[in-house]
Amino acid sequence: MREVASSRGGEPEQRRRERARAIRAAFERLGPLYIKVGQMLSTRPDFVSAATIEELGKLHDRVPAAPFSDFEPVLEAELGRGWRRCFRHIDTEHPLGSASLAQVYRVRLADGRTGALKVQRPGIRSIVRTDMAVLRNAGRLLSTTRPKFDTVVDIHAMLDLIFESVGDELDFTTEARHMELGREQAAEFDFLTVPEVLVATPRVLVQDLAGGRSIRDVPREELPEDERMAVAHDLLAFMYRSYFVGRLFHADPHPGNIFVEPGRGAFLIDWGMVGRLDRPMSLKLALTLINIVQNDGDGAARAWVEMGKPTQWADISGFTGDVAALVPKAATASLEELNFGMTLTTVLRHSTKRGIKISPVVPMLGKSFANMEGSIRCLAPELSAAEVLRAELADIVVDMTCETLSEGHLARGVVELLLAANGSYNHARGILRDLSNRDLQIPVDSKNTGSQELTASKLFYGTLTGVAGAWLWQRLKR
Repeated sequence: MREVASSRGGEPEQRRRERARAIRAAFERLGPLYIKVGQMLSTRPDFVSAATIEELGKLHDRVPAAPFSDFEPVLEAELGRGWRRCFRHIDTEHPLGSASLAQVYRVRLADGRTGALKVQRPGIRSIVRTDMAVLRNAGRLLSTTRPKFDTVVDIHAMLDLIFESVGDELDFTTEARHMELGREQAAEFDFLTVPEVLVATPRVLVQDLAGGRSIRDVPREELPEDERMAVAHDLLAFMYRSYFVGRLFHADPHPGNIFVEPGRGAFLIDWGMVGRLDRPMSLKLALTLINIVQNDGDGAARAWVEMGKPTQWADISGFTGDVAALVPKAATASLEELNFGMTLTTVLRHSTKRGIKISPVVPMLGKSFANMEGSIRCLAPELSAAEVLRAELADIVVDMTCETLSEGHLARGVVELLLAANGSYNHARGILRDLSNRDLQIPVDSKNTGSQELTASKLFYGTLTGVAGAWLWQRLKR
């Protein structure tokens, strides 16, 4: 086989791929925490090579199945000595899944329902805590020896996000809460279901069994075209609403976590790994995507910079040029032609190169988006992520507006305005007191010309806006 030279120093392509495979294998051997680190690195094209990202995207957390007897002490500790009475049957010979954190079995419950039983591996928590301490020390060393890299990437914030994610996965009650929130959001969609949680303790989780097969294994001809497109549309629309309205999103919607059954739609499973966005971040992200959809590269670049923090050496004009060249390709492409989620990670690569620091939740979101697109591509590659966003945009904006006009947000706005007005009032009182004492000094500075007028204006308009906000609040309450 003839080797193709890479663009980086003439290194052969085959050697790059071999090294990337070795890196992936090392992460898998090291265990669950390092697998999460690898998955996080796969979202960072800004400092990981394309070949390594491709391999890290294949990271799987599968280990040889352990005997069911190893898990019986966990079941007894979590469910009590009579735990067997909860189940009519447990298929202990054929586990549905075996990972480094837990093992999953098909069960028939005492009431006759079919479910999935997830049991945590004994002793795994102490192993993960030890690995966390090692990685924390490595992060300190890296941030000390590579301060410029740490300034733009924020190693500690990235590790905190990984540790939080793994911590959530070690407590199945947290995963159960994620599922319930996801289930509430999915209730708005006709072709999407999140399985119901039946039993949840820190180390044992029982849920409804998802129907169908992995989305990658369902032939397109098994579903009528309208149903196929409706399922794909609901999956993508659900993710948009998770990002912008619910602000808690499934961080790993790869094909193995999405099952499809003709006539019943899609099932989204495995809610251990989720991402969270605060309200300002979700609004800025929404603005970024809207600008991409509207083919506005300059607007997308400005919104992205607002999400982050430029460093001292940031090149904003260069970044704007990078995004302006990228956006036209993403605005009209279908999933078959272009990965919309990877567009976000490409923007991330440009922003890091140009010295713009971004929260580590943003690359996690980009990876989540890319995984969902990859899953949908198995079923409906002709679907356009941009067109789905356009279709959902009106409802999303209405929900955002209703949230802004809610009693809590209006109350906060009114209190902030009253505080600003109070500050202006105290400032004005100070000026009058100085006048009466003939101690008023007006600095001769062209920069501050008109400062008194500005203070008076703040006082007047701040008070007026506060009164108007209070009136509107009372009207809404009535």
